[in-house]
Amino acid sequence: MTMKYTMILMALALLAGGRVPAQSVPEPQKQPVDYVNPNIGGIGILLTSTAPYVQYPFGMARMAPVTTPGIVDRYLADKIYGFPAGPAMLMVSTGALDTDARSYASDYDHDFERATPYYYEADLQTWGVQAESTVTRDAIFYRFTFPASPHAHLVLSMAQDATLAVVGNNVVQGSRQVYGAYGRNGVPSSANQETREYFYAVFSQPVNSWRTWQGAQLGKLPEQSGGAIGYVGSLSTTAGETMDVRVGISYISVEQARSNLEEQITEGTFDQVTQKARAAWDDALGQIAFTGGSERQKTIFYTALYRSLQRMTDITEDGLYYSGYDHAVHDANGHDFYVDDGAWDTFRSMHPLQLLLNGRQQEDMIRSYVRMYQQSGWMPSFPSVSGSKAVMIGHHADEIILDAYEKGFRNFNVEAAYEAMKKNATQASMIPWTLDPMTRLGREYLQKGFFPALAYGEKETVPQVTQERRQAVSVTLETAYDDWCVGTMAKALGKTADAAYFMKLAQNYRNVFNPAIGFMAPRSADGSWVAPFDPKLGGGQGARDYFTEMDGWVYTFSVQHDVAGLIGLMGGRDRFNSRLDQLFVEQYGVPKYKFLSQFPDATGLIGLYAQGNEPSFHIPYLYDFSGEPWKTQFRVRQLLGIWYGDGPLGVPGDDDGGETSSWYVLSALGFYPVCPGSPVYEIGSPIFPRSVIRMGNGREFTIIANGDSAKNKYIQSATLNGHPLDKPWFSQAEIAKGATLVLQMGDRPNLQWGSAPEDAPPSMSTTTSDQD
Repeated sequence: MTMKYTMILMALALLAGGRVPAQSVPEPQKQPVDYVNPNIGGIGILLTSTAPYVQYPFGMARMAPVTTPGIVDRYLADKIYGFPAGPAMLMVSTGALDTDARSYASDYDHDFERATPYYYEADLQTWGVQAESTVTRDAIFYRFTFPASPHAHLVLSMAQDATLAVVGNNVVQGSRQVYGAYGRNGVPSSANQETREYFYAVFSQPVNSWRTWQGAQLGKLPEQSGGAIGYVGSLSTTAGETMDVRVGISYISVEQARSNLEEQITEGTFDQVTQKARAAWDDALGQIAFTGGSERQKTIFYTALYRSLQRMTDITEDGLYYSGYDHAVHDANGHDFYVDDGAWDTFRSMHPLQLLLNGRQQEDMIRSYVRMYQQSGWMPSFPSVSGSKAVMIGHHADEIILDAYEKGFRNFNVEAAYEAMKKNATQASMIPWTLDPMTRLGREYLQKGFFPALAYGEKETVPQVTQERRQAVSVTLETAYDDWCVGTMAKALGKTADAAYFMKLAQNYRNVFNPAIGFMAPRSADGSWVAPFDPKLGGGQGARDYFTEMDGWVYTFSVQHDVAGLIGLMGGRDRFNSRLDQLFVEQYGVPKYKFLSQFPDATGLIGLYAQGNEPSFHIPYLYDFSGEPWKTQFRVRQLLGIWYGDGPLGVPGDDDGGETSSWYVLSALGFYPVCPGSPVYEIGSPIFPRSVIRMGNGREFTIIANGDSAKNKYIQSATLNGHPLDKPWFSQAEIAKGATLVLQMGDRPNLQWGSAPEDAPPSMSTTTSDQD
């Protein structure tokens, strides 16, 4: 339809008193960021919920409304208590003056809310105020639109080891001690005394009437310190009057917070800053494009990708960074410093996804881990801005480092990284949730080849063991994987003696496989099998006597570095597949509510497989190793369709900083890394007919699924770069310079494709020449 003809139709319609045809005003084309719904997962399946963060990708400034304390499902909270201003909480009201945060809280309604990665808006209905926010990397920008009121208030409140100062009539600055790093038995480390977060807040108009408070006492002291301190500015507003609040944040100093603010926001209007944040997300999310897919699938996918690009957090400021590992400010020397990770979660798929998208950034993340080691003497697994957290088990920064190295990203101090890996493996505690030097339990692992469990009814005598118990089988299995990483790195660096030593330790998973029952099982210090033992319900709360948050059915398949060896232990492919099949249909042994009470992390259940927790994530792809890849294709599609959604209940369990979301991203594209550290990817079943990944080197990896549909989930044949691909995996080397994977899809399994023993992905026990 020509423009002239369209205008004639519009004129005739108006003259006739009719309406302009709808097609004359085309809908704007959606960009990837427009599909993101940060409220997905706002109701936890059983444990924690997600937060609708506004932030730059990997940005330090992070904004989500502070909702009613105690309501863990954020989407169901009835009130907004405030908004973050670095270490302070900012709130507005038109009510009475008070020092109690509850008196400033406001009702809000999700139907009058807009949540995006770059902008948040809510109506504070109690006060008739519209609240808007956006961000830069190190600053937050608020805009409040008031009703007519003779007593409007701006409130900044702080608690616990805080300082606050009023500077003139439109600036408030302050700082607060940062908590979050933990020493032995969950006790906050005294080293945290030197870690503070600073803010510098500027109001767009002067506030001539203000007060500060300490406890419940209002006064007018320009400086306050201690706990429960705050500032309230009072002003008279007209209907529609706006107040901008710009907040710079820093971990270096209040002067740096001011510098961050002035560099990143001062020159821009609220709308300009919002558009820059939107552009940052559009660029990041636009690295993956696809055709086809429903609106629901697009929403789930791009929301999952948004969550996969939030951590680690870049805390570099003007080329400097504060380290909680030696409590000093350092020159970043051109390489950004990152914190805020949980390697037990994120090594599995979030870091491999990020490595595909931006390998140079991953190198800086690994540089950050190495710097933490050099500054503190230990390489952490859960680094925070204030230091290491004693969380979970294993030393899984090993997998992150080896995965990057093996995939060709080596621009970091490899020798120092190896030194840190080796020190953790030989000198650090293996006891769950501790940061101690190695205890006798760790030495027993090195000597006997397994981490000893308590005999049935035996009392704990090792003082370093916490309420998280020993988790003995999981510690053995995950430490064997870590040891494989150390051994593989040692081999790559020509350290032959170390390589032989750690590769022997990597076999230790065999020592906790009980052939009499066909499951991984606990052994006591004398080497005997703990009895009685139930692989489904044994081990107490969360099975923590023997396992980490999951049961023996799941952890029996936790040998990511040597699936071929595990298949052999189980008696071959047929027996392995039979047990794997049974995992997806095995029932709970008790009423479901009792099972979930014992295993609250085991949500997203299909049989005893739990999509809500990380130890399960690689398991659907194990059929690629055992000659039945069509079952991987079926199970992956089933999990994508059932346990991920586009509403508040759309995440199957704890998202753990984006890890659960990253599983969706990779699986929806059609592949997944079963064993990070091995430079290969196992093939699943893509949900989009065509996907294009713009990798960090500028090359593109294209996945084409011809005939793809809900029913056509099974791979009939494949080519990679125009050559037949008869195996259900491919290597990093095959895609690094750009590649096209073409899958022919059908509605019935092809029982021959990828099923021969020689088609299986590499394992420690098999020859890996195909990946070289």
